[in-house]
Amino acid sequence: MTLANRITVFLLRLLALGASVAAIIIMVTSHDSAQVLGMTFEAKFSNTPTFKYFVGANILASAYSLIVLFFPTKKLLGRILLISDILMTLLLDSSISACLAIAQVGKKGNSHAGWLPICGQVPKFCDRVSGSLIAGFAAAILYFLLLLFSFHSVLNLYTLKA
Repeated sequence: MTLANRITVFLLRLLALGASVAAIIIMVTSHDSAQVLGMTFEAKFSNTPTFKYFVGANILASAYSLIVLFFPTKKLLGRILLISDILMTLLLDSSISACLAIAQVGKKGNSHAGWLPICGQVPKFCDRVSGSLIAGFAAAILYFLLLLFSFHSVLNLYTLKA
């Protein structure tokens, strides 16, 4: 791997780490409360297992990025990093997909199931969840770009052998 590719991968990993950490911080600090029919209703990320999964996936991706930033890029290690990058990309994609489904129900409701939208009552919570999902999308896109670079690096290793 050339020096330019190493710098690009390092910067992508650093940006992905920053986006993942931002998604974690924004999601963990999202909470709001409202009064409905004289009862206090509190919305926070820990009330929804999907949001907990999103935070857990981003914590794992952040820890992975932090560890991998300092790994040398060798032939065998390149293959392991490729597999790990695939797993991290898929993990982030699945957590974002699950969160988007819950966020859509929270924002629009579901008239067929009788679920009412909650974003009218707790707009601060919904705005923070939206911000967290945007940061999560940025992290997933950066991991996808890292995945492309990893594929490119591993394929170059095979063509250099032949």
